[in-house]
Amino acid sequence: MYISTRAALVRSGVVAGVNCAITLTLLLIAPLGLAAVITNTLFITASTFGVCVVGDWVVAWLGGGVPPSELPRGVDTGVMQERQRDDIRRF
Repeated sequence: MYISTRAALVRSGVVAGVNCAITLTLLLIAPLGLAAVITNTLFITASTFGVCVVGDWVVAWLGGGVPPSELPRGVDTGVMQERQRDDIRRF
């Protein structure tokens, strides 16, 4: 699956933001100082964003890094072709 760099960054940011909210909620319940809660939350948010970005790079590397728009016409991209109505089995 190919998505743009912008979409990948937005997805990574959203995942990091959700992880930040969950972490902040859990740490505010724990008996810690406010500085420790804020520091841990920021570290977890940054690490989540970094892991998501690195994961996107790994997926792009494993996929060959060639977006479908740059493939020459007639090349089989491995995407299953849409079936015709006659090809569908009816029970």
